Amino acid sequence: MIPTTITATAGTLAELGAARQPPCLSLYQRTHRRYPDNQQDPIRFRNLVGEMKASLRQEYPAEEADAILEPFEALGHDHAFWNHTLDGLAVFGGPSFFRVIRLQRPVVELVVVADTFHTKPLRRLLQSTDRYQVLGLSLDRIQLFEGNRDTLDEIDLAPGVPRTITEALGDQLTEPHLAGTSFSGAGPGAVSYHGHGGRKDEAEVDAVRFFRAVDRAVLEHHSRPSGLPLMVAALTENHHLFLRVSHNPFLMKDGPLIDPGAISADELRRAAWAVVEPQYQARLAARSEEFALAQSRGLGSSDLLQVAEAAATGRVATVLIEWGRQIPGHLDGSTGHIEIADLKHPQVDDLLDDLAELVEKMGGEVLVIPSERMPTDSGLAATYRY
Repeated sequence: MIPTTITATAGTLAELGAARQPPCLSLYQRTHRRYPDNQQDPIRFRNLVGEMKASLRQEYPAEEADAILEPFEALGHDHAFWNHTLDGLAVFGGPSFFRVIRLQRPVVELVVVADTFHTKPLRRLLQSTDRYQVLGLSLDRIQLFEGNRDTLDEIDLAPGVPRTITEALGDQLTEPHLAGTSFSGAGPGAVSYHGHGGRKDEAEVDAVRFFRAVDRAVLEHHSRPSGLPLMVAALTENHHLFLRVSHNPFLMKDGPLIDPGAISADELRRAAWAVVEPQYQARLAARSEEFALAQSRGLGSSDLLQVAEAAATGRVATVLIEWGRQIPGHLDGSTGHIEIADLKHPQVDDLLDDLAELVEKMGGEVLVIPSERMPTDSGLAATYRY
């Protein structure tokens, strides 16, 4: 049985950041999707768990340490789980607590045993600006995908999201709801009817009620928690009808006018990214222009020392962080004072991650973007409130 995994959201960070009984164990590992590369993943995971065990036993009795590590050990030997990995893995555990998160991007291998969970790599992934969700929509099946410019994966629907029209409407469904109708070549599950009077009208009413139920549930259980833009992948008739009834503020007007069940996952990713990319590029261009204007007015900076001090006083409204860039050192969140560390000692904190965490804590916005879209070469660009 594949262990339950969760989709990382801002709520996940809040859960991990809540006060917990130590020790708090954090494990990050790069994983692989396919054979034969994925064959070494569980071996490497078990080696990392061994490192945690050695660290734990220095501070805790062996019996207590082994009890905390038990779910980690079980995961390391779960063959079904390791056959369904993505590009990275984050695992968090402690007394009466265990969370497994499959990641769509590789992460640097890391094991931390401390009084709190180490969330910086996860935070940076969540702050990336190219993430989106796709709702695969038909009367026969509801699917939800999450991805970025490189990958797109189906994610589990929350228990409150109906999977089919029958599940959504139950006894209130017109019977038979497609009687007297035909789809006129529109494809299975499309709402394009050529029927007789009331039967056609009843089927359309059913579809509207179904899409409204899906819209409410997706907004509550997925869009609001993730904050990600959502597009609909559906045949033209379903797409237009869903947009007409939806009240989801995260919903994009455009989306692939295709049946997601009729194409491969990679074809769906390409179609989805073709919709997302122009808006993504426009958003980054607008952010760069905002920074340039703010900098010209003395309300922006790319200097790490200046931005750190401004962040500590809550002046930073938005900071752009370069994806993959690391500056080792220490940041004092109360004063904004920083100390650049020796590059030969990689165990120290990453200043850009510390800065991002501080800006968020003070109510600012953090966006992690690719290096080629950065308006500066320092690894950051901050716009001030005043």
